[in-house]
Amino acid sequence: MSYESLVLFKLYLITAPLLFVVGIYAVITTRNIIAMIIGLEIMTKGVTILLAAAGYFNGKPQLVEPLIITMIVVEVVILMISAGYIINIVKKHNSLDVSNINKLKG
Repeated sequence: MSYESLVLFKLYLITAPLLFVVGIYAVITTRNIIAMIIGLEIMTKGVTILLAAAGYFNGKPQLVEPLIITMIVVEVVILMISAGYIINIVKKHNSLDVSNINKLKG
């Protein structure tokens, strides 16, 4: 492993957990539904970067590519379903506050 590859590997090992922690912080501290979804997306991007780095530095990126593509597809599906829920919450309560989710019925 060359010096440049080692520096790049360290950069990936710092960036991926940092993105994951920022995403967890956004999900835990905010009461806004959209900010929570953005935090969830940031978390999944950190995991995606870590998977890509693991495949690259393992020397077998073709094994990780299908997993990353599947993860991106699942991420988009979750985003679209949550967007539908957000639209319904805003129509009913005119607010993006998480406490309104408990009041939804029917």
